[in-house]
Amino acid sequence: MDTKRECCLLLLAGAILLAGVLAVSLVSGAPNFRALGAAAGLALAWPVAHFALRRAGHLGDGLLLPLAAVLTALGLIMVLRLKPGLFMVQALWAAFGLAAYLGSAFFFRQAERWSEYKYFWGLAGIALLLATALFGVDIGGNRNWLFIGPVHFQPSEFAKLFIVLFLAAYLNERREVLTFATRRYGPLILPQPRIMAPLLAVWGLAMLMLVGQRDLGAALLYFGTATAMIYLASGRPGYLLWGAGMFLVGSSLAYAIYPHVRARIDIWLDPWADPSGRAYQVIQSLFALGSGGALGSGLGYGFPGLVPEVHTDFIFAAIGEELGLAGAGAVMLLYILLVYRAFRAALLAASPFRALLAGGLAVLLALQVLVIVGGVTKFLPLTGVTLPLVSYGGSSVVATFILLGMVLAMSEKRPTGA
Repeated sequence: MDTKRECCLLLLAGAILLAGVLAVSLVSGAPNFRALGAAAGLALAWPVAHFALRRAGHLGDGLLLPLAAVLTALGLIMVLRLKPGLFMVQALWAAFGLAAYLGSAFFFRQAERWSEYKYFWGLAGIALLLATALFGVDIGGNRNWLFIGPVHFQPSEFAKLFIVLFLAAYLNERREVLTFATRRYGPLILPQPRIMAPLLAVWGLAMLMLVGQRDLGAALLYFGTATAMIYLASGRPGYLLWGAGMFLVGSSLAYAIYPHVRARIDIWLDPWADPSGRAYQVIQSLFALGSGGALGSGLGYGFPGLVPEVHTDFIFAAIGEELGLAGAGAVMLLYILLVYRAFRAALLAASPFRALLAGGLAVLLALQVLVIVGGVTKFLPLTGVTLPLVSYGGSSVVATFILLGMVLAMSEKRPTGA
């Protein structure tokens, strides 16, 4: 992509952020100079990061950072609108995320070197989840938060990146075995058990700990991403059928064992059975989306505060109410472009490992958006994951920027091992 065009898009993202912050401030009564200062700092930081990448000779996809910047800007505007006291914290996390984006973009330029440490990445992901299981704090019914002094974060947001890195390296080494060294089990054709043992061990431990912590949203993302990556590595549709069967079995067990899973499924099937109780959040979300119409009520003129936890799990409902179908559609289009560019990086990757890693990251991002937007619109049951870059939450913002930095490194056209 042309460097000047990328810079112009980043300046446009900064202008959107400044205009949105100013609009929200004026609607609330007076300009918020602290928020405007933080927004101006980020608006300048994005082009600076662009020039730092290009000056260092990085040749990755130039559209990733502008897309991420616009989504981050929209998220910050909505956080200021919904929870003004959290804006500065979210802006700080966005700055950390930008630094993490630059770091991962350079760190993973020599991806093949790091793929040799696949078991380290897998164990690192398991260690993060184990630390949460042992020392985590229960918030909102899920034991998925870790406190270190005044800082609290969700290790599962970072563990999923380690697991994807492990899967890409492991599956890349065994692509031919997954495709040809198989055995028939009834209608399914699967690899020899000894081939799948290390993969199932790491993936199974991650799933067990996530289910034990009742973080079923993250477990769904891990499972879906792993299944898709096995299919990408082998090209055999039988793996998708095997994964779908395991998903149905696991979902049935979770429904039978966990009351909160049963409640979410019941709400999804019939929210009007308890509109003032368990289904209140979903009902208010649907009302908010419906009242937004085509163009919305206007930024600052809706009533998104009626939706509990609207700044985290349900921020898409607030966007639909105040920016309307046009605004919500624009957000979805930005995500579609982001996922498309990630898959494009996979298709044009310089090596099979880079292709698998970029493809796995693209699937992970797409699934997360699908799951949360589907839950808000009652297309899918609620799972409690965040909308990447838009929802309030430092762990999610930083982890998503790291993911995009990895995709940027995979998109760079460099000789293998260079």
